[in-house]
Amino acid sequence: MWQRSTTSRVSLCAGLNIPAFACGSFASAGATMNGQNCCKDGQNCGPTRNLAANHNPVAAAVTSQRHQIVGKNRGEESLTKSGRAFSSTAPQINNKTYLWARYNEMKRLVHDLIPPGVCSLLNPSTIYANNEVNLEEVDIYGFDYDYTLALYSSALDEMIYNKAREFLVQHYKYPEGISKYDYIPNFATRGLHYDIQKGLLMKIDAFHYIQLGTVYRGLKPVPDDEVMKLYGGSNHVPLHQVSGFYGKGPKMKQFMDVFSIPEMTLLAAANDYFISNDIEYDPVHLYKDVSDAIGMVHIKGYMYKWIMQDLEKYILRGDETYAVLHRLASHGKKLFLITNSPFSFVDKGMKYMVGKEWRDFFDVVIVQADKPHFFNDCVKPFRRLDSNGDLQWDRIKSLDKGQIYKQGNLVDFLKLTGWRGSKVFYFGDHLYSDLADLMLRHGWRTGAIVPELEVETKVVNTEQYAQSLTWLQALTGLLERMQVHSVSKKVLQEWLKEREELRAVTKNLFNPHFGSIFRTCHNPTYFSRRLCRFSDLYMASISCLLNYDLSYTFYPRRTPLQHEAPLWMDQNETILGVNRLFLLW
Repeated sequence: MWQRSTTSRVSLCAGLNIPAFACGSFASAGATMNGQNCCKDGQNCGPTRNLAANHNPVAAAVTSQRHQIVGKNRGEESLTKSGRAFSSTAPQINNKTYLWARYNEMKRLVHDLIPPGVCSLLNPSTIYANNEVNLEEVDIYGFDYDYTLALYSSALDEMIYNKAREFLVQHYKYPEGISKYDYIPNFATRGLHYDIQKGLLMKIDAFHYIQLGTVYRGLKPVPDDEVMKLYGGSNHVPLHQVSGFYGKGPKMKQFMDVFSIPEMTLLAAANDYFISNDIEYDPVHLYKDVSDAIGMVHIKGYMYKWIMQDLEKYILRGDETYAVLHRLASHGKKLFLITNSPFSFVDKGMKYMVGKEWRDFFDVVIVQADKPHFFNDCVKPFRRLDSNGDLQWDRIKSLDKGQIYKQGNLVDFLKLTGWRGSKVFYFGDHLYSDLADLMLRHGWRTGAIVPELEVETKVVNTEQYAQSLTWLQALTGLLERMQVHSVSKKVLQEWLKEREELRAVTKNLFNPHFGSIFRTCHNPTYFSRRLCRFSDLYMASISCLLNYDLSYTFYPRRTPLQHEAPLWMDQNETILGVNRLFLLW
């Protein structure tokens, strides 16, 4: 298998299948890991630096060569009887020319392995599997409403921000100067953490480490050395501080839903005003007031009013929602809706997207459910609404088609429907409120709607991203390979500096402030790990279901663990790239 190949160019892009969306941690590989290395009990399966060697020929060769050399060195090490000192017969390399020759050869090879225009391989309508799912076994499909059945335009974020800013100034009597801060599109990203006491917005990875370079006080980045001082000389945040089960801890709040984007932006703007004007304030009070102001936009119904007044402006891709529901119903699947939104709002939006008879598609419709409490307690009973939306007093003994129900709880829902286990599939956008309890406590199948996938897929499909990431991975492997020798420290420092610059380049392609929502350098983000833990499948929108037969089986990609050899491959031609890389050594 390792014979010299005469092939001059092979496609490396097969090894770049959504590197930003991986579910594990690896430093010298660039492929998707949406699969088996996410432990079922929520524990980390361990760092996985070379998990995707079978996908990325550059990483594969470098990693394999490292294993050969390290293994050889260990075999030749001798342990002295006194002092337990190790000695090695590995060749000593001190020639800078040799190091830069290896560097240049690797760089040329990486360039040759990526022909122009061949990296637009990812389809934004793809569904990604964290767990094996056979749709033929699914009889019942359930949906959230906001950002699941109904996707909204980014114009809604600015409206929410402006109204909450108005509440902050007029109702909570904050300085008028805050009104001068306009909404900043694409400043914040979903899944960020906010340190309530320090007033810092940041990105944290799956191992609870703050990604340096992504910490903001107001609208300005905080220097890395200051971040380290603020957190006791480390960028690690203890588990009990990061968040509770629903993303809320004593000191940290994780913003997990799409609606939280304007809240994070307003927090940053308000913090920035006080800091820029040297006004003393309490960050804890600010956090609570901004949170309440955002809440008032929802509680007082402003958001619902804006959307209902201009459905065409705010609701996206309604025809696709109709197509999904029609397809499922026509195949005899039972459908249900559980949403926190009020009936009048849902009714108008569904009539716009699906038609006046939209309720005919659903066997059960539940509004104002108060998730996540709907899923994790059994306090509130179901109440029925009449055709005018008024509450009825009768006791609910069954959940009937054509009726509208309010509040309720999952325990009663299961008793009244008998819908249990893996034959039920529920889709939602909020990992905690929509999906976590259903997967962990009740064994339902869960599907996460992640609209950001569409934008991030476009970035991953660019030639600039492919070249930057592939060279970053190759350079990392080169550093790993050469450090076992006595080499020029100056050369290694130059390579490390270039590696940091490449990391910044790939980060900025997604978002100049916080990067991809799925990755912190080579590790998955805290958001990404929760995505893998609480969802069987994830996709950009429910319309992705239209691309798959209802008997389709989704298989998670098997990726090697640290101690496993990459003996399987998704692409046959990957082996050719590996062969060529061995010529370098």
